[in-house]
Amino acid sequence: MKKKALSGIERELVLQYLIDGNVPVTLTPSGTKRQSESVQPLSSAVFPVALKGDKIRADRSGTIYLENPPQSVLSFAGKNVKVEFYFNRVGLFFHSDVLETSSGLSLKLPESIDYIEDVSESQKYDFTVSLYYECRTQSDMNMTCVPWAHSPLFTRPAWKDIALENQDKAKKYLEIFVEQAKVEKNAGNGIQLISVCNFLTFQEEAKMEALQDRAKPLSILYVDHERIVFGNETKGLNLIAGAEYAVKMSFTLKEGPIVSRDLFVTCKVNKIYNDVAGTKYCADCVYTSIQEEDLRFLFEKATSRLFA
Repeated sequence: MKKKALSGIERELVLQYLIDGNVPVTLTPSGTKRQSESVQPLSSAVFPVALKGDKIRADRSGTIYLENPPQSVLSFAGKNVKVEFYFNRVGLFFHSDVLETSSGLSLKLPESIDYIEDVSESQKYDFTVSLYYECRTQSDMNMTCVPWAHSPLFTRPAWKDIALENQDKAKKYLEIFVEQAKVEKNAGNGIQLISVCNFLTFQEEAKMEALQDRAKPLSILYVDHERIVFGNETKGLNLIAGAEYAVKMSFTLKEGPIVSRDLFVTCKVNKIYNDVAGTKYCADCVYTSIQEEDLRFLFEKATSRLFA
């Protein structure tokens, strides 16, 4: 079982790490006043605020000074906050009151510093994908892919799937991608582009994890009998334009005597779509080989129509 708190020696190492400087931290108000006062619920939503390392200074007493903090942090004065940061890529946190002094705001490093809980991916999926072989280099792979949580699969993508506040930005992406498709003639009927634009404009909530920069599964954004589309952050596991991959699709069936079904196909990365910031990408892949019975299965699952 992983330890929940640092030992005394480990705490001293962390303190020295903070003293040495350039440690970004995230502050989240816990909704309480100073420990001597009564609990005061926040009147609005709680938003974490990330501070760059040059805004943090610590000394041997364990006092952490917040230098020239933004207005959003100034409002934390007198409140208790959760402080999160990475130490050797391991996520740590502690709670502290934000104190007002003549020189500004400060925190106190407590005796107890905890590890950010490692929440394992326990969700059960009816559909998963494994990219297990790169055909050009003849290299074995083990790239896991799971359905993206913010858009349903095996239904026709609709514009309403995109959050209202993201639709203007998504429309600009869509116009660019449609113009490219007219020239390149590589997007089929183009319905998958709605899922692409949804992914590229969706704003994930910033959250610190137990391990910094851990590789995450690719997100499955769209599937039908002709193509499959994946999404990911560009700093993560990247698919290569023009590369061909062997893919295993695993379905859990809710009806019938057979409880599961695996499909084996190969697909080629037909087009890479990036966001303007260069932080996300989508890989639109078309099948290069697929068994007829598997094509029929995917067609009927994606369209709810019988395969003619």
